[in-house]
Amino acid sequence: MVADQGVDTPTERQLEIYTFIRDKIQNRGYGPTVREIGQAFDIRSPNGVVCHLKALERKGLISRGKNMSRAIELITEPAHLRGLPMAGWVAAGTLRTADEQQERIDFDEFFDKDDHFVLKVMGDSMVEAQIADGDWVVIRRRHTAHAGDIVVAQTEDGEATLKYWFPERDRIRLQPANSSMKPIYVRQAKVLGILVGVVRKTG
Repeated sequence: MVADQGVDTPTERQLEIYTFIRDKIQNRGYGPTVREIGQAFDIRSPNGVVCHLKALERKGLISRGKNMSRAIELITEPAHLRGLPMAGWVAAGTLRTADEQQERIDFDEFFDKDDHFVLKVMGDSMVEAQIADGDWVVIRRRHTAHAGDIVVAQTEDGEATLKYWFPERDRIRLQPANSSMKPIYVRQAKVLGILVGVVRKTG
């Protein structure tokens, strides 16, 4: 006899749809429409999508507002989806691309995760800000920053670095927190997020 997974356990398909909804809410600020879900999962009937949404709602993963196409809210998460997304490595030294990863880091007890992600630091250019090589930094997704904020900035070449952000007259100064290193000057750069926490594993 095959053991019953239980009525509250979402199916693999429902988990895929849940993850899609979750990513939309976290990355753009609101959930997908029924049409968007249907297109993403090749579900031709809107009723088919609604059935999945009702199942997720019944199983306590989401709630849906009445008469609002995108009013989907997350209630809880399956255990294997908890934690902050591990977005990659960020250079605290020379510039290096921060590649996307699939791993998740569970800092749930310490940080609100709705608009946060985690990067592992490489290099020692931020040591005087108490950020060392191998530390984990928690970043809040933002596209703007104030002068003096520690940010993850991406240059025109697509490379990302963790530095102090100082917009100047006709350039941007990316300032290390290491007196032995010189600042990086770029004509253009965009803010990917602002530092909100540092986690260091000891022992």
